Order: sequence, then structure tokens, then C-alpha cells
Amino acid sequence: MFESLQERLGAILNGLTGRGALSEADVSAALREIRRALLEADVALEVVRSFTDRVREKAVGAEIVKSIKPGQMVVKIVHDELIEMLGSESSTVDLNAPAPVVIMMVGLQGSGKTTTSGKIALRLTSRDRKKVLMASLDTRRPAAQEQLRQLGVQTGVDTLPIIQGQSPVDIAARAVQAAKLGGHDVVILDTAGRTHIDEPLMMEMAEIKRKSNPHEILLVADALTGQDAVNLARNFDERVGITGLVLTRMDGDGRGGAALSMRAVTGKPVKLIGAGEKMTELEEFHPRRIADRILGMGDIVSLVEKAAETIDAEKAAAMAQKMAKGKFDLGDLAEQLKQMQNMGGMGGIMGMMPGMSGMKDKLAGAGFDDKAIKRQIAIISSMTKAERANPDILKHSRKKRIAAGSGTDAAEINKVLKMHRGMADMMKAMGGGKGGGMMKQMMGGLANKMGLGGLGGGMGGMGGMPDLSKMDPKQLEALAKQAEASGFRPGGGMPGLGGGLPGLGGPKLPGLGGGFPGLPRKK
Repeated sequence: MFESLQERLGAILNGLTGRGALSEADVSAALREIRRALLEADVALEVVRSFTDRVREKAVGAEIVKSIKPGQMVVKIVHDELIEMLGSESSTVDLNAPAPVVIMMVGLQGSGKTTTSGKIALRLTSRDRKKVLMASLDTRRPAAQEQLRQLGVQTGVDTLPIIQGQSPVDIAARAVQAAKLGGHDVVILDTAGRTHIDEPLMMEMAEIKRKSNPHEILLVADALTGQDAVNLARNFDERVGITGLVLTRMDGDGRGGAALSMRAVTGKPVKLIGAGEKMTELEEFHPRRIADRILGMGDIVSLVEKAAETIDAEKAAAMAQKMAKGKFDLGDLAEQLKQMQNMGGMGGIMGMMPGMSGMKDKLAGAGFDDKAIKRQIAIISSMTKAERANPDILKHSRKKRIAAGSGTDAAEINKVLKMHRGMADMMKAMGGGKGGGMMKQMMGGLANKMGLGGLGGGMGGMGGMPDLSKMDPKQLEALAKQAEASGFRPGGGMPGLGGGLPGLGGPKLPGLGGGFPGLPRKK
């Protein structure tokens, strides 16, 4: 998401922050590059002009040019204007209305309305504990109604029984009536789309709106739509009156210009974004976090939230207690790798970490990407319980069997063993007497970040320990030395990973290569 824009803006703004002073010519040159980067990201021309004009107006002021760090001030101005363009406040689906609350999904054919309807229904059911009824109003596309029914079965959400020959307007009226009788909190109307905007489509949408009186009208748009996204949003807003936007396929779009354009043109908030094909991969749109991500500042809040969603408190306590004693076997490593996958893989995590957005390609070049993680999990899964607990018994014949079972070779098995040995040594050093209880402090800080501070006894009393970021400088220095002794070199790599994870081996996030310590995958 926003990868190309992130790279271009990052390079431009890094050039500004590296200078001691900025002239008006420097600012103008940077703005020309920013304008080009936004246009290449498919942001609408009118939106780009407005954005660069506002930045120029603020950036060429005397107080900016004469400030101590003018480059950083320009970055802040660009950041603030990006937030303004995306919408200063995040907005969620509004359910503040008498039940049943009607949500009407509109958009062109192929934008992902039906799948998004299922995702929203699952989200409202599982997170907000709402009773939801879904109804397909698409009588033209073959099997469209059956598709929604199957999604209902898959997610455990009620769907309106299909009656052949009914018009979309009649189905909408029947859905609202059925929801009232069935005690449903929310009705989601999945309307029909067209390959392009036409008069019959708009008339049908207007009639459905009149009949069902929806509280929310969400325009579902493909993030790959590009420049035409502006016309699409404007037409639907003028004719039907949308209340919010949902952008799909954000995971597959390196540009993301539609997100910037549609919000700026319609003034309607982007409420949700589809981040993948799975029914659970639907995220709230937070303008500030997205702006941070675009400018390479990371998105630690979303990263922590993702981790918290997959936490099993009891397993987290058990894992933390085990690590505090310096124990870390191959089974634990596999759990950490699975945790990483659940949080979006290496690319997803790196994209949310400050200053790490450009690491994805470097990691892939070093042979450590999401495919490598899958291979490592396959290798460990091909081992017996005894082998995972005691890797020393893995001789040639056992490795040959594991390689055949995982579709890998002895060299890859050795890499996994080397990585585990380095991490296990570090855990032992940090958890034992030499570390002075540093592992406990680190785990306690992490537990507090994740909202697990009350685990107390379950984590060996670590819940109240100080945050890693607040540790004494001498302790951090000692921790760094321990990390280096175990093969985790600051600015270097992780054991067994060749180029590994540059910059992650030091005291900031020890053991990141296996996920977050103490946060095993929820089952």
C-alpha cells in the first residue's frame, strides 16, 4: 500500500532534511518532485495542485526558511497536509440509529461490494456483537445472490432467503421487514453494479435509497481505479449521496492515489480498507497513521493493535515465563514465525516500523522474506516433538528425512538451526543471572504495551516491570553487548540469515526475526 509513493516522497524529503538551510528555490524544486510523485501515484491533478499550493504557502514563510532545521519543518508541513487531505479524523461505520440500521453498499461491478459486505458483516458480528442480516439486490449478475449466501454460511451471518423474480427495490423492502421481524441490529444491502456509470443504475440506486432509508451509504471502490476514481466518487455522491468510502485491494496497489483523491474531492471519509482476500482482512482507515506510513514514519500503533488481536493471554504468559528462564526451543521459534505471518508477514511488519519501510526489498534480497518464513515453519513442522525440543540430536539421517518432508534441503535446515541457536543463546543470556533480569524487564515492557500489564503472577511478576525504552543507558549497553555475543549485531544481521535484518539486532527489538517474544499465535 502506497509503496511507490512512500519511496519517492521519502527520497525527496530526506534530501531536504539533510541540508542546513533552505532557500525558496530548494522548496520549489522539492515541491515539483512531490507533485510528480503524487501524479505518478494516480492522485487527481486538481488534488495535487491544491496540495502543493498549500504546502508552498506554509513552507516559504520567513519563519520556516530561517528556522534551525528548516528541512524538518517542511517534512512536518507535508505530513500535516497529507493528514488534512486524507481526513483529519478517522471515521468508522455509524450504527447510531434505531434498529435495524440499514447499510447500503454501492459501486461499480467488480469493485468487491459482495466480498466487502461479508467482511463488514463479520466485523460487526465478531467485534461489535451485532446481529446482522445480509441481502443481495443484484439480480443481473449470474449467481450474485448465491455468492452472498455462501459468504453468509462461511461467516455465520444470516442472509435473506432468495426469491426468484423479485426486483431489487422489492428485495430491499423485504430485507428491512425481515430484519425487524428477526430482531436484527443491522441490514447490509449489497446492490448491483455496472461496468460503468449509467442512468438506469443511478435511478435504481435512488429508488432503493428511497425505499430502504439507509443510515449509511458506502461507496466501494477499487484502489486500482486510478484517476477515474474522482469521477466515480463525485457521480455517486451527487446522485445517491454517499456517507463514506471503502477502498478494496489496498494490499495490491503500490500507488494508492485513489485514497488521496476521493476523500479530497467528495469530503466524505474513507471508513474502511480491504487489506487482503481473507474475510478478516478489513481495517479501519486512520488518516494520521496512513500519513505516517506514506512518509516512512511507521505505524507502531497499528502494529501493536494487530499483535493484540492475535494474543492468547495464557499462552503469552506461559511463553514469557519460559523465555524469562532462558528457554527457547524450535517449537517456540515456529510459534513466533506463525505470529509474524498473522501480523502481515515481514513486509507488513516492516512497513509499520519507523524508518524500516525500505527494508522489504533488502530482506528479500538477503533471502529472508515471507516465502522464507513459510519454508522455516515447514522445516520445523517436519520435525518430531523430541527433535524440536532438542535440536542437538539432528544428525544427517534425520535432516534428510526433514528435508524430504518439508521440500527443502540440508542447507536450509542448517540455517534454521543456526538462527535458533543464536536466539536461544540470547534468551539464555538475557534470562539468566548474567542479564540481571533484563529479559524480565523487556518482557514486562512489552506486556504493558500490549495491555497485558495485569498478568502479574502468570508472567512471573513481570507485569509491573519498566518499559524497555525507559531502561538505564548502562543496562541497554550491557544488553547490546549480550546481543552481539549471541550473534545479533547492531546494523548487522541475524544469525543464519546472511544479510539478515540490518539494524534489528541491537537493543531495540531483540528476537524480532521470530516475531514478538511472548506473543504466540492464537488458536
